[in-house]
Amino acid sequence: MSRVGRLPIPIPSGVEISMTGQTCTVKGPKGSLMQEVHPNIRVTVADGTAVVTRPDDSKENRALHGLTRSLIANMVTGVTTGFRKSLELQGTGYRAQLQGQNLVLTVGYSHPVEMHPLPGAAFVVETNTLLHVDGNDKQVVGQQAALIRRVRPPEPYHGKGVRYRGEQIKLKAGKKTKGK
Repeated sequence: MSRVGRLPIPIPSGVEISMTGQTCTVKGPKGSLMQEVHPNIRVTVADGTAVVTRPDDSKENRALHGLTRSLIANMVTGVTTGFRKSLELQGTGYRAQLQGQNLVLTVGYSHPVEMHPLPGAAFVVETNTLLHVDGNDKQVVGQQAALIRRVRPPEPYHGKGVRYRGEQIKLKAGKKTKGK
């Protein structure tokens, strides 16, 4: 049995999980999330926990078992506490600011880069070089953070660019001059 899949998902107070056909819906204080569940996988809700089961031990079902359990657990976390991904801007003159709900990045191009939030994501600019992506859907928050990082990924010689908070960039050595 899958080590991830066999763990029951605890349901905190204020959270409701319901199955309608093959759709799992999780409702909580921070909103509602829906996820399609593969027909081979069963989700049972009882006694304050949700249990994910599979019919047999085929390779596909084993993979889907752990995946489904993780997706539902992330949905429960999302509707209770939410998710946050932090990004740092490093470089002279690099800064981020909000214009309404949109994020405007000044990262060394001849023009500012304007980004619109994906549905379910929101931008928070703490300082002009530190920003956060908040939301209740882990996949959307991660996708939005990746789109921001892709605007100017950290370059390997000086480390300038947009990076995840705490991300270590392996810097390369510069040119070696010939000794005389």
